[in-house]
Amino acid sequence: QVQLVESGGGLVQPGGSLRLSCEVSGKISEFDAMAWYRQAPGQRRVLVAAMSPGGTTNYADSVKGRFTISRDTAKNTLYLQMNGLKPEDTAVYYCNHGLLIAHMTFAELGSWGPGTQVTVST
Repeated sequence: QVQLVESGGGLVQPGGSLRLSCEVSGKISEFDAMAWYRQAPGQRRVLVAAMSPGGTTNYADSVKGRFTISRDTAKNTLYLQMNGLKPEDTAVYYCNHGLLIAHMTFAELGSWGPGTQVTVST
C-alpha cells in the first residue's frame, strides 16, 4: 500500500522560500503522474502543480513562475520549491499520485497524507 508523507512546511515571511518534500513509500506505477495540492482554511483542496511521468509540468496560474515541482525517482520523493511566497499561499499542502488527464486536470489515486502546513506571515 502506498503511503505519502509530506514535510518541509513552516512559518515564513512574505517573499521567502520553502521546499516541500513528499516521501512515497510503496510501489506506484511508472505511468503515474504526481501532484501537489493545497487547502486553505475553510476552502476546498485545489491542485497547485502536477508533473507527468515524462516530466511535463503544469502549474496553477496563482503559482506559475514562483513554484517548481520536481521528482527524484531514485529517492521516491516529490518536491515543491516555493519562492516569492505570499500570504495567500498559506495552506496545508498535500501530494498525491494519479493520472494527469489534461492540463491541470488530475485524478488522484492515493490516500491523502497528513499534509504539511505552510504559513506566510509577518
